[in-house]
Amino acid sequence: MGATVVHPWKPRSTIEAAVERYFQVSLFLLVTIGFATLASTGRLDALSVLFVGIALILRAYLLLKQREFKIPERWTTYFTLIYVLVFVVDLFMVSGNYVNASIHLVLFSLVVKVFSVQRERDYVYLAVLSFLAVLAASVLTVDTMFLGAFCVFILLAVNTFVSMEIRRSLRKAVFSGSAAGDRIAGRKLGVLLSAAGAMIVLAIVAISAVLFFVLPRFSAGYLSGYAPHSDMVTGFSDHVNLGAIGRIQQTDSVVMHVQMDGHPPADLKWRGVALNIFDGQNWKYAAQGESNEPALTQDSGRFQLRKQQVQRGNLPSVPQDPRDFRLLHYRVIMEPIGTDVIFLAPVAVDLSGRFREIGIDDSGAVTNLDRTRMTESYEAVSLISEPSGARLQSGFGDLPPQLSKMYLQTPSSLDLRVQQLAEQVASGAQNNYDKAIAIEKYLSEHYSYTLQLPSQTPKDPVANFLFVRKQGHCEYFASSMALMLRTLGIPSRLVNGFRNGEYNDITGNYIVRAKNAHTWVEAYIPNAGWKSFDPTPGDAAPVVTSFSRIRLYLDAAQEFWREWVINYDFGHQRELTMSTVSRAQRGAFDLRRWLRKQYLSALKITRRVNSQVAGHPTEWVVAAVFLAGLILVVWNSRRIVRRWNLRAIAKTPSKAPQVAATIWYSRMLKSVAKKGYSKPSSQTPEEFVRTIEEPILRGSVRTFTEHYERARFGESVESAEQLPELYEEIASKK
Repeated sequence: MGATVVHPWKPRSTIEAAVERYFQVSLFLLVTIGFATLASTGRLDALSVLFVGIALILRAYLLLKQREFKIPERWTTYFTLIYVLVFVVDLFMVSGNYVNASIHLVLFSLVVKVFSVQRERDYVYLAVLSFLAVLAASVLTVDTMFLGAFCVFILLAVNTFVSMEIRRSLRKAVFSGSAAGDRIAGRKLGVLLSAAGAMIVLAIVAISAVLFFVLPRFSAGYLSGYAPHSDMVTGFSDHVNLGAIGRIQQTDSVVMHVQMDGHPPADLKWRGVALNIFDGQNWKYAAQGESNEPALTQDSGRFQLRKQQVQRGNLPSVPQDPRDFRLLHYRVIMEPIGTDVIFLAPVAVDLSGRFREIGIDDSGAVTNLDRTRMTESYEAVSLISEPSGARLQSGFGDLPPQLSKMYLQTPSSLDLRVQQLAEQVASGAQNNYDKAIAIEKYLSEHYSYTLQLPSQTPKDPVANFLFVRKQGHCEYFASSMALMLRTLGIPSRLVNGFRNGEYNDITGNYIVRAKNAHTWVEAYIPNAGWKSFDPTPGDAAPVVTSFSRIRLYLDAAQEFWREWVINYDFGHQRELTMSTVSRAQRGAFDLRRWLRKQYLSALKITRRVNSQVAGHPTEWVVAAVFLAGLILVVWNSRRIVRRWNLRAIAKTPSKAPQVAATIWYSRMLKSVAKKGYSKPSSQTPEEFVRTIEEPILRGSVRTFTEHYERARFGESVESAEQLPELYEEIASKK
């Protein structure tokens, strides 16, 4: 069977036209919100945003003007075949990754299909393409904005498919009715569709919320591995170009949130990767032998790292003084930056998280080797105390052979002035520690910090920094110090990570941003192990503004989203369940205690009253009667006041002629009813007068009615004042 062609077809009635327009607008909004959700991730290139944006604006204009523009079906086929080749080029030469190339394919298909709907199934294809755009957005971001956009998308999807079904049914129905009735029905149908869609979405959200807290997540998204990588990944790999950290520092995006037990040190660094080989422009890590064996998880999900840290010289094998060791326990919630590096405060001795396998290299850098799980959150314990200055200054002895091989290498093209400067600066120092301190102080005092990277990388960037430019970011300071130490025979390595963070007093946690990326130096001091040095000048204190305060609130919401939505797992489920049960039990206990207290208090009061009543029964009876009367008066006070006011108005009709007329007319009807003539509510005053058979009474009631109508509707004071007298005349007749 051939597919049904959409056009030409014209609605046979106003209601069909209303449903058709509602469906077209709902479908257009569905496509628009799908693209907007994808564009809000910030991962789309400008050309894609411009191309699709112009197409949607044109489609909106055509809908507004109720016009049609169709790409011929033949040309649609040509475009599809051509884009197959474009997709291959995009995948391997332009985008460079599967996700971006697939997104471009979806967007191209979306635009073509918007202007080439030929059959009923094409509408379904459009809805599916808009869903694929939302699915791509879920891969590219985990931002809180996605939740709101997804709820709007669900609402529009429900509206679209409901209106599509109604539209299909109407086209098959035999229709008859007036134009006015069709318009009213069309408006009511639009309201009904919107209300039904909203109710369905609320039900979906409610059910999803229940399922969300019942069913924990066990791993990261299946497509997250295909997401494109950023500078953050290249800045923390085993091969880093000089300047990568400087580029990361120019962004303000959040990298991780840190929850700490106790007070952290003033200058806390989050160690990422350590690099030991420098070729003059790039740093890289080269392992020694077979030391990179992965550490498998224990049954408890914890990794004991103390032994590995001792083997790598980051911790002494035998503690010199137990008082030197201060442990810091903390929990890290990572943003999806695409790196498998686990950032830890030095020196980490214990680690646990949602990964089954980790690796620790010769420098003590820890990475997540579990390819089925992203690094989302983890807990760790680090030894943050350092040896005393006296022990560091007493460090003498031969270096282990492996350290000389790995951490004393210098480029063959190293400028001789670097060694000369190092010897000059450290000439007065008596030991390796003091030499490192001297170089650290010299660089921080004689060179300035800047994030303005040179337009062209010089042939020898370290020499250019030390002797020409004399300003740069942390990588240049750390690289210069590491090379200067190596020329003096002191093993050193470069460390990339993050420094400190912004304290959020709303959540009590620390926010580590990309701008906190930092590079420093670790030097080996005999008898003490590896010691951190930071030759980069300190940053100025950040300026606190109202905007920064608002940003803290937004970050608190973002942290809640990451913690309880993105990273929600069995641990969170158990914590939430235990917390809910504990609060419910505590609330029930407090309620029972409060009810018990109220019961005992009431019982005590009852016994006291019973004792007093038994001793003075007469006084209590009188008081009870008085209290009951007072309650009765207060309860009917509004009615009493109203009757009092009506009585006052009836006595002086001139104050309110209309109200007085109503009062006296009601009294007159009651008086006449006693004489056998009751007025039904359906009769007018004139009709009631004609039903009275007695001529004398009928004449009096007619005269009363005339004055009543002049007072009631004409506000005649004279007529209102005559009503009491006329009433008495009627009431006196037998």
